[in-house]
Amino acid sequence: LSSSTPGAEQREKQYRAHRGFGDRRGGVISARTYFYADEAKCDQHMETFLRCIDASSNSSEDGFSAIKLTALGRPQFLLQFSEVLVKWRRFFHQMAAEQGQAGRAALEMKLEVEKLQEALANLGIATKAESQHWFTGENLGVSGTVDLLDWNSLIDSRTKLSKLLLVPNMQTGQLEPLLSRFTEEEDLQMKRMLQRMDTLAKRATEKGVRLMVDAEQSYFQPAISRLTLEMQRRFNRDRAIIFNTYQCYLKEAYDNMTVDVELSRREGWHFGTKLVRGAYMEQERERAAQIGYEDPINPTYEKTNEMYHRCLDYILEEIKHNRKANVMVASHNEDTVKFTLRRMMELGIHPSEKKVCFGQLLGMCDQITFPLGQAGFPVYKYVPYGPVNEVLPYLSRRAQENRGFMQRANRERDLLWREFKRRLLAGSFFSPNH
Repeated sequence: LSSSTPGAEQREKQYRAHRGFGDRRGGVISARTYFYADEAKCDQHMETFLRCIDASSNSSEDGFSAIKLTALGRPQFLLQFSEVLVKWRRFFHQMAAEQGQAGRAALEMKLEVEKLQEALANLGIATKAESQHWFTGENLGVSGTVDLLDWNSLIDSRTKLSKLLLVPNMQTGQLEPLLSRFTEEEDLQMKRMLQRMDTLAKRATEKGVRLMVDAEQSYFQPAISRLTLEMQRRFNRDRAIIFNTYQCYLKEAYDNMTVDVELSRREGWHFGTKLVRGAYMEQERERAAQIGYEDPINPTYEKTNEMYHRCLDYILEEIKHNRKANVMVASHNEDTVKFTLRRMMELGIHPSEKKVCFGQLLGMCDQITFPLGQAGFPVYKYVPYGPVNEVLPYLSRRAQENRGFMQRANRERDLLWREFKRRLLAGSFFSPNH
């Protein structure tokens, strides 16, 4: 192709394994990070997650259990798959630019099938006859155009197209297979990861527990989101069982989320999301600088707040117009909680619908959690689970990372003291109604 997306050559570096960041635990403050040992360890993690699902089911109605996909398989596969997805999406944007649609929002880009087939033939990727059957079917190309969701469906596991397709390498100008061949062992590792995910999703469905797939580093995230999306398509037919996580410190958060919501609308399944600000900022920035690709993180905390509220507002509007969306506001930020409550009231979303819920870490921000619960909002405490030597360092890092933590603890103490005095003076200290 004659034109290329700015930074296209750099972006591929993001999805290459890098020895200096092989152990992803370094520099990660506010998230538990799994290190791949072997397949047996992945099976142990799956058993732990199954116990967590059972515990959540036994302790509350409509409970949640959070999992990380890097605990369930070799992260190398997630890196490779992420690179494939990013190449594929970039190829779509290059085609759109060729058709004069550069600068449009992702979902507004529509490729004309005729022109697309000509371009594929000119590039030597496929003759018109070969590509003809790609754009036939229930939804694909019926309108004579292909948008990003149609395009993404071409690379899904049901069509074996990815094995055939070649895309231009922007650095060499040569055509190369989109999907590098996995060895037999890598292929088995991938299948085992998918089987473990399937086992967890089935147990969660049986137990009435929602399964939150945590977000991880940006270079794994395209694959994690795509695999989670495939689980949502299968398990979220009647209600939102599988929740994806969007990190709002990422520049692409809004685009990624809106594309996924649109897919859920078209296919009629229930969309579930957890919104977080993000947990890997320092490591992400260091890796981008060392390897030489664009920093994927928003430049300031204010920009991240804007992104969080923009994504949240979009989901709340979706809940208002289509009651099939669900969101967990996973935040310790009081302004974000107030923003959510105000918008819910304006949009007529009642707490009893349980379409919007809140989450905070156990032992943190009780002055937010308890008033929300008392006011009838579904609110959850995130309970880290695991061996003491793994969980305690994680919790202490969370306290360090939350610089305003001590201020909030002092405020919480003041509020408790005020309530204590109020009850004492009102003579209702032991009243069960207060």
